[in-house]
Amino acid sequence: MSAPNLVNVTTITAKSKQAELNTTLTTEILANPGSSGKVFKVNNIIIANIDGSSAVDITVAITKSGGSPIKIASTVSCPADAVLIIIDKNTALYLEEGDNIEAGASANSDATITVNYEELS
Repeated sequence: MSAPNLVNVTTITAKSKQAELNTTLTTEILANPGSSGKVFKVNNIIIANIDGSSAVDITVAITKSGGSPIKIASTVSCPADAVLIIIDKNTALYLEEGDNIEAGASANSDATITVNYEELS
């Protein structure tokens, strides 16, 4: 497994991934396959609380290839009908081959996640 040299990138493809969150905190949201030959530059992670009356706690983690989840947000409260920015373009992160982003919420179907990223190869 290796990541492409960012100086020699020939292709940058903008992508977006959306999902509904459930109470399983290890739900895989975005994965960079182990033999993709790509690096994913994650530009932002946006959580929307779609419950009109209750707050929901959000957890987001990154799992490095063969490793354990490392939380980048842990039980962060998102008020009813609000948006929570986990990372933005000023705090972008990279997913190397075999890495993934996992997320979950304290209540099923109360929140959605959007991950905007670029595939670099």
